[in-house]
Amino acid sequence: MPDHLETYGKWINYAGLDAKTKAELGELRPNEIEDYFKEPLEFGTGGIRGIMRPGINSMNIYVIRQATQAMANLVKEKKLAEKGVVIAFDSRNGSELFAKETAKTFAANGIKAYIFDGIRPTPELSFAIRYKKCAAGINITASHNPKEYSGYKAYWEDGGQLSLEDAKLVEAEVKKTDIFGGVKTCGYDEAVKEGLIEKIGGEIDGAYLEAVRAQSVRDSIKNAGDGFAVVYTPLHGAGHRLVPEALKDLKNLFTVGEQTIIDGSFPTVRFPNPEHKEVFEAAIEIAKKNSAELIIGTDADADRMGIAVRADSGEYTTLTGNQVGVLLLDYIIAAKKESKTLKASDCAIKTIVTTELARKICEANNVKIIDVLTGFKFIGGKIKEFEETGENTFLFGFEESYGYLAGTHARDKDAVVASMLVTEMAAYYRAKNMNLLDALQELYKKHGYHNEYTENIKVTGIDWKDQMQKTMADLRKALPKEIGAYKVTGTVDYDDEKTNTGLPKENVLRFDLENGSKVMIRPSGTEPKIKIYYLILAGCEECAKKQSENLMSAMGAILKKQ
Repeated sequence: MPDHLETYGKWINYAGLDAKTKAELGELRPNEIEDYFKEPLEFGTGGIRGIMRPGINSMNIYVIRQATQAMANLVKEKKLAEKGVVIAFDSRNGSELFAKETAKTFAANGIKAYIFDGIRPTPELSFAIRYKKCAAGINITASHNPKEYSGYKAYWEDGGQLSLEDAKLVEAEVKKTDIFGGVKTCGYDEAVKEGLIEKIGGEIDGAYLEAVRAQSVRDSIKNAGDGFAVVYTPLHGAGHRLVPEALKDLKNLFTVGEQTIIDGSFPTVRFPNPEHKEVFEAAIEIAKKNSAELIIGTDADADRMGIAVRADSGEYTTLTGNQVGVLLLDYIIAAKKESKTLKASDCAIKTIVTTELARKICEANNVKIIDVLTGFKFIGGKIKEFEETGENTFLFGFEESYGYLAGTHARDKDAVVASMLVTEMAAYYRAKNMNLLDALQELYKKHGYHNEYTENIKVTGIDWKDQMQKTMADLRKALPKEIGAYKVTGTVDYDDEKTNTGLPKENVLRFDLENGSKVMIRPSGTEPKIKIYYLILAGCEECAKKQSENLMSAMGAILKKQ
């Protein structure tokens, strides 16, 4: 009998299985049984993420309990049980249930669980771990993914996501923990009475917001006149209350009413992802009626932020994560130079697939900038390193996928502080008769025209992980000497120990082109897709577009040969 059928049989015959799951399992077709039970979700540095459904390759209370038992084992092994853990959750359907199941398993292991009394942003969970001096933290969230998904994000006592080493330890614990018999749980109400589960909320909110407001670098929000207006949408998610609180000094803040309603079905959007202009449709209507210059959107767990800016034509243009990131970086540096608070030790951080314009800005201002691997967890890791060594001081960090952080109050991307700073920045430029589009063009004039494009190549089939690994292996066997019209002047393999990148190994290839542009390719760590990043250096916007089209076509042809 194939392993997946044996595992399926174990599930459907488990005496403690809830009736709903048992009924769903009984209706599965053979191909679904294989999909749900062939292999478990992999526990990585970001935890686990998957579709909410029965099975080991899914998000459900049994997988949640197993992951939590593994986390509890790690906490106890490191003798940190007395410090407790913090648990948060987002607006997704099932998030509160999963959070309570997480709390019950920690409590059953003698580890006190502090659980938020309602949905909260991911960065507040990161903040709360250090504020409460806890051993670890869990956030039940699938961030910007569609409504069918949920996730289990694991954090350690420094407020950052698990290290690579600790994630491997947890993964090993998951593998040796029987999903039914090897897991401890208890009654929720009983654990509350015994003091092993405690609700938290208002005190943490106040301290977190104070830390967010401390990142302000100018008083431009307070000084903005009545004519400056901003529209905000939380996209049915966790930013619904704290982002407006962070912007309370703004005289004209409009929210998208129907999208402030907490609803895990995300009824007004296909998915709660501010990377896509379509989610701003309702906000744009409100912005036009109120002549707003800026629209801000945050995702379901309020760690990612996207914006739209009113152009001179009156229409609204969305900016990419790279564009917002360089604007904020330049703005913070300029403000700190102006106030003489920029330190020689200040250091910015970006990921390897993030725009090189950031490097140009830092070099022009004599500010150090370093690269880390893809994923904000590596930026959080550097903040910890800076504090331990005292060698650098964290200034600002960002990644191309709409994640930004100013301040060390959190160790993950923070859409609340980013919303405050981007509003402050827009108000500052408005006082200079500029908008953010004008400010971006000024950066291009100073440092050259940069633009970035990301291409996602979907991989289908149950063996999608194997397919992606094969694609990367085949590409390494036949490295391109040119990509389209451009010669490859250098190749960097981040997975090769002989390559001196100064970073941990990662399945990424970078191709440096003769014109200064770069092409990078890597398999996604959580989804069935290969991601290609085009970091373009060109003379103008149209030139960049033509160059990217040439490169995309060429990369498509190269991958087809594999």
